[in-house]
Amino acid sequence: MLSKIPINLASVSKENIDKEILRAGVIAELDAINLYEQMAELSSSDEIKAVLLDIAKEEKTHVGEFQTMLLRMDEEQVEELEAGKKEVEEDILS
Repeated sequence: MLSKIPINLASVSKENIDKEILRAGVIAELDAINLYEQMAELSSSDEIKAVLLDIAKEEKTHVGEFQTMLLRMDEEQVEELEAGKKEVEEDILS
């Protein structure tokens, strides 16, 4: 993603704008996690690896913050996350 919002926020309805902003935030943080973890894997410096992995961990906290806010605003998202969790549990237990 590299700092590019994946959707045109100007085309989003006023009632959905905050949810889409939060989703874009989640996407940006996941992108950052991937970038930092990939760079850590490539680095030959243990110090740089440690810093990159620490930053990636902080980004995971940010995902949690955005997701918490999104779940407060979007009941359908809550329901679908639960449905997905149940499907995985059924697949694993089968």
